[in-house]
Amino acid sequence: MTISRREILKAGLAAGTALSIPSVLRAQTVSAGARTVHMVKGDLRIFDPIWTATNITADYGAAIYDTLFAFDSEFMPQPQMVGKFDVSDDKKTYTFELRDGLSWHDGNPVTAADCVASIRRWGQVAPGGQLIMARASDISKKDDKTFTISLKEPLGLLVDLLADLTPPCLFVMREKDANRPATEQVTTTIGSGPFKFNEALAKPGASYTFDRNEKYVPRKEPSDGLAGGKIVKVDRVIWDVIADQQTAMAALQAGEIDYFETPPADLYSLVESDPNLELQVLDMAGWDALVRMNFLQPPFDNVKARQAVLHLIDQEAFMRVMAPDPKYSTALTSIFGNTTPASNDENTGWFKKGGDPEKASQLFKEAGYAGEKVVILDPTDWHEGDNASQLLAAALQKIGVNAELAPMDWGTLSTRRANKGPVEGGGWNMFITTEMDYSLGDPLTDPLLTANGDQAWYGWPKNDEYEALRAKWANVITVEERKALARKMQGIWWDFVGDVRLGKYISPIARRKTLTGLIGVPAIVPMWNMEKA
Repeated sequence: MTISRREILKAGLAAGTALSIPSVLRAQTVSAGARTVHMVKGDLRIFDPIWTATNITADYGAAIYDTLFAFDSEFMPQPQMVGKFDVSDDKKTYTFELRDGLSWHDGNPVTAADCVASIRRWGQVAPGGQLIMARASDISKKDDKTFTISLKEPLGLLVDLLADLTPPCLFVMREKDANRPATEQVTTTIGSGPFKFNEALAKPGASYTFDRNEKYVPRKEPSDGLAGGKIVKVDRVIWDVIADQQTAMAALQAGEIDYFETPPADLYSLVESDPNLELQVLDMAGWDALVRMNFLQPPFDNVKARQAVLHLIDQEAFMRVMAPDPKYSTALTSIFGNTTPASNDENTGWFKKGGDPEKASQLFKEAGYAGEKVVILDPTDWHEGDNASQLLAAALQKIGVNAELAPMDWGTLSTRRANKGPVEGGGWNMFITTEMDYSLGDPLTDPLLTANGDQAWYGWPKNDEYEALRAKWANVITVEERKALARKMQGIWWDFVGDVRLGKYISPIARRKTLTGLIGVPAIVPMWNMEKA
């Protein structure tokens, strides 16, 4: 999963000033009684949503931090922390002014310097941010509420890039936190968002608590996607860590939790038969399952070995263990997903129903594979990923590959996958993850579509010809031009095999019917707007 998932939120005000505040804020602060929502999402191991692209950390980021812009339900960028902005006549200078009422959880005001430092840090790791940094001649503050981005040449997608919801998203941090290199984790938990992280109640491996930020001032516009007013309608959200999915389902049925993010597919019928429970699809585009291979270590530093895996995969078999109900899954051959305008069928002759283990075996021989251990990171607390990892190991073993599973929870996996060293030193060779089908339509912002070596996503694929084409994406204007460019990019990708796709599936969450108001968008599960009866 880009993968495991979600986090955090809070708000309110003093009764003596209630009549003088905007009606939208009064509505936020007059919530009826203390309400606590219990959610089961995964184990939050990393508290820096810039350092990692893990979904659960992105959810945490969405709860405690805020963003300069946000996509509405039509994926149009709308101002969030920004009050207003202007673009110069030559389209090369953007001036942004922050809206009133922004403050950090420690009481200090949010400043333009915080925004500048946050953009620069995000720009070290996010593909969209890297593009902005490459095009920028200067990013600096004008005064405490105003900053500018000056470009060497126009970049019409600038605001879209700032709003992009593909992790790592541009969450604005305090200047002193954002000044830390993106390769070093921020460990403080002070943001300016609608929730506060309750460190006193944090129980690593057991539960994490978010409280409504009573001083958060939401925008006046209605909530729309991730845009508009972030009005928190509960007092507290607790993420309970329950690794065993049967136990989590039992807790949902008993009313001990309200939300279960990854119910196993074989229990969907149990949810549907319970009058108090409901399945809900928050991301209609679904998830693309894939295998990442470590380009830096044998055997997958050899393209023939990567091609072997491409030919080995039986997508139908993988979807059976990840999404047993065929109405929730489909085959996938495009690196740009199934639902995006960039999706295409270029260079997909490798796809064969049932896979081609004989071809895979031959390619491993051509790669000079000599029985080296191939370590597959196996996320045992992600049911579908665990099943798929076991199937991958079995398929490799059948053709003579010395595949070995390394069982661990997703939190441990998301840390270990950053190790670039050999398996003897705690490294890895393969792991299975998922990415939003929606986000794969944009190679400028999705980390999984990069192939720039050490700067690429885990696995660190490298291909200069592909990267040269990806760099052109920002300059093509029409949809037809982008489709043509996407075909060229995909043709190269499947030759050097940047990753291997396993299929696409839709993954509903399970919730009690008393929990309503969940916002359905890709990548992020916002905690504002939800209500508990």
